[in-house]
Amino acid sequence: MTNWIDELKKAVEADFDYIKEIRRDLHRHPELAREEFRTQQRIEEELDKLGIPHWRSAETGVVARLSGSRPVPVAWEKEQKPRCLILRADIDALPVQEMHETEYKSEVPGKMHACGHDAHTAALIGTARMLSRRRDLFAGDVYLMWQPGEEIGYGAAVMIEEGQLAFGTRCFGLHMASDIPVGSVVLMPGPNNASVDWFRISVEGVGAHVSTPQKGVDAAYIAAQILIGLQALVSRMSSPMDNLLIGVGKICAGTAYNIVADHAELEGTVRSLDPELRKLTRERMERLASETAEIYGGTAKIEWADYTSVLVNSEGPTAEAQKIATELFGPEKVITFRRPALGGDDMAEFINRVPGCYAYIGSSNPDIPETEVAHHNSSFDIDEKALSVSVLLTSAYALSYMSAEKGEEEGKPAYLYRPDACPCPRGGEVNCPRYRNCSACIRYHRGKETNCFTACERKAMEKSAR
Repeated sequence: MTNWIDELKKAVEADFDYIKEIRRDLHRHPELAREEFRTQQRIEEELDKLGIPHWRSAETGVVARLSGSRPVPVAWEKEQKPRCLILRADIDALPVQEMHETEYKSEVPGKMHACGHDAHTAALIGTARMLSRRRDLFAGDVYLMWQPGEEIGYGAAVMIEEGQLAFGTRCFGLHMASDIPVGSVVLMPGPNNASVDWFRISVEGVGAHVSTPQKGVDAAYIAAQILIGLQALVSRMSSPMDNLLIGVGKICAGTAYNIVADHAELEGTVRSLDPELRKLTRERMERLASETAEIYGGTAKIEWADYTSVLVNSEGPTAEAQKIATELFGPEKVITFRRPALGGDDMAEFINRVPGCYAYIGSSNPDIPETEVAHHNSSFDIDEKALSVSVLLTSAYALSYMSAEKGEEEGKPAYLYRPDACPCPRGGEVNCPRYRNCSACIRYHRGKETNCFTACERKAMEKSAR
């Protein structure tokens, strides 16, 4: 393994300036969730240069497939499913006005890459470049997925619904971390990030003059009582050892200073590292809002949006990643435990379907103050050396997991392991969530792995080309 790792390190270093410029281009042109049209086109241009087949997903996302040139080892036939690796990067920016003065400052007013998704996007392009030149080192298929809409909990669910993960046996992704020094990586099994639920509580009252409150029902007062009660759900009805947060960031009520408010709204989020506690908290909030409003003569209802589940790194894939990271960077640079965060990431939905690992890549440097600020800050930046760390780790993990060492007993070509059925979870012509009239959901192959696509994949490529 050492020989190809040494060669890969040199290749990643040689490609650094190219990937850095892609990242800076993306940083200059940030796009919000579900608006990543230029970003999508930029990714596709890079894939076209490499001759990698690709198609669009979740409106503004991109999926590509790289097939290794080695026959699948016979040993893989004993596994439940032919090995298939999914590599994922999120691509959307944030509605933040960039304050950091730099040569690659955002050129779009009110929008910036304040969470590092420009780096994630560029790093996965860099990984595609590394793997496309090393097809002779692996067997099977590697799917590369540039996911839109992470910041609003959108893209992962749609990609899953479309069946993009249907073949996967492992998934891997990464995120910049401004609290970790550049050169180090965090690979921690178990819970890493909290679930994220959005909620809006709507309170209905009855308007009246403030001088006669008894003739009305004060929605503002009811909302205030609900707000106080929400915090009691955390401090008095949950263990201090539980990782639970209920945050209300927006309150609206009333129309004038001298009118009893007939309507009020509270908007916020619930974060938890325990799926059962998450469910219980929802039930308690429903009861709290309804019964508090009833006491004072009003009504209340809660709207919910499930942004993402708890992100729980699988034990096996994380151990695999730790092993390869230790060989790449040394044990002192591999962090295997840190306190889980209450920030969410819908990579969790990928891992819920396919065993996987989400790595955190150190991106801070004390000599560059902007790299140490919090994510989502208007001055956020990264030490761009983190790009090389990201490309190297992802590429090496892919080659390690999908490797077919010379001397192993060879089996059939990779394409013969792809299922005959359409990968869409619903399958069939009418129910295919990608294409309503998806006929002939069968394997396409012409004797070469690179020409083997399911009908849905081929149609997706044709649609993207149009």
